[in-house]
Amino acid sequence: MIIVNDEYVTLDTPNGPMRTHIVRPAAPGRYPGIVFYSEIFQITAPIRRTAAMLAGHGYIVAMPEIYHEFEPAGTVFAYDQAGSDRGNVLKTTKELSSYDADARAALDHLKSRPDCTGHLGAMGICIGGHLAFRAAMNPDVLATACFYATDIHKGSLSKGGDDSLKRAADIKGELLMIWGRQDPHIPLEGRMAVLARLNELEKKFSWHEVNGAHAFMRDEGVRYDPELAHTLYGLVFNFFHRKLGEGDQTTQTTASTETRH
Repeated sequence: MIIVNDEYVTLDTPNGPMRTHIVRPAAPGRYPGIVFYSEIFQITAPIRRTAAMLAGHGYIVAMPEIYHEFEPAGTVFAYDQAGSDRGNVLKTTKELSSYDADARAALDHLKSRPDCTGHLGAMGICIGGHLAFRAAMNPDVLATACFYATDIHKGSLSKGGDDSLKRAADIKGELLMIWGRQDPHIPLEGRMAVLARLNELEKKFSWHEVNGAHAFMRDEGVRYDPELAHTLYGLVFNFFHRKLGEGDQTTQTTASTETRH
């Protein structure tokens, strides 16, 4: 059993201070770091519980407040129409360069911590899945898990849109991409556009489509699917353990293609 502690740090970004929630194992030691991006509602109770699960498996988890330049520190939107409307407005008000600068600030903070091994990953849900995908474009991100990442196929993140499909070429680490087949925000043609691009680039990734609606991982609301969530979190924990653990050699060298008989 691993007990976790909470703390808060305020990180400098080109667009002002960014409050960042940190959850880490209470036991002394050095752990890999994961930047964990929330939905458009910011750091809600379900997001905090997910972060605690990650931290409990031996990670320092940093959760940036993605709308820090627009809302007071600590702002959380409700899971209702008003909260959804506000989050969606800010999603396309914020500059793409600001999203990217926020990612770099969070990654740099994790790398600078004496309790971090320097092995870095990213994870996100909904808009957070897209932000994690963009964080993966930083060469020091070794592993990224994206849950039903919105807008990658449309290029509609930020005030002027985004170049995420084009810049997928910059991703050096491994991806874990998870989607709900009944998610109206990412229809079949959208998912296939992302899949085709990753295959075209010959990226290292795994791809999972399950029978779930949007937000099926969120443990509040009628779309929550506990069985699916349990199964998929297991995939995530195994993925990060394999890619961010001290024994992972694939982050240092290219595996031999020699076939042994």
